[in-house]
Amino acid sequence: MIAIVDYGVGNLFSLKSSLQSLGLESLVTSDKKAILSADRVILPGVGAFGDAADKLNETGLADTVREVAANGTPLLGICLGMQLLFERGYEYGEHRGLGLLKGEVRPLAEDVTGLKIPHMGWNSLIFTKPSPLFKYTCEGDYVYFVHSFQAKKCEDSLLAYCEYGTTPVTAACGSGNVYGTQFHPEKSGPVGMKILRAFAEL
Repeated sequence: MIAIVDYGVGNLFSLKSSLQSLGLESLVTSDKKAILSADRVILPGVGAFGDAADKLNETGLADTVREVAANGTPLLGICLGMQLLFERGYEYGEHRGLGLLKGEVRPLAEDVTGLKIPHMGWNSLIFTKPSPLFKYTCEGDYVYFVHSFQAKKCEDSLLAYCEYGTTPVTAACGSGNVYGTQFHPEKSGPVGMKILRAFAEL
């Protein structure tokens, strides 16, 4: 069973539909016991870092997600869900993240000039180290991004990046049983489905 954490942020049911198409059992839930008893957990998210972090804390699910990671259960953050895995984010102020990965989340505009923000569309993956998350994925495969912020100072956990123009942009990170993708696997066609399948096999 894969638990999809429902804390009021994100298009949860498109993700559930993608998992269902792979024949994977999943549950969209905010129930702490269900999350902690799941075989794998996905933390989705769209919107602003601070608002999402507040919702996680207000519901008590921030501690639940930290417990999932501490228990060794495979955990995947997607888009804003990945950003929340880091120590802090700088979107309309400074906000504390879950602290499961070293690094911070900064505006893309600090690095990208002359290109549209948000970064929206298909970009190819460039791997920095092997990862079981990409065991069915080839370097150069295209995935779908839509975001205005990116993880920085995350060299220890960086698994893949893409190039937006000539600027390298963090695409995926992982450390131990904790993984994150800035792109949306559920919107990335056959490549994204292979990534979700690999996660289900961790």
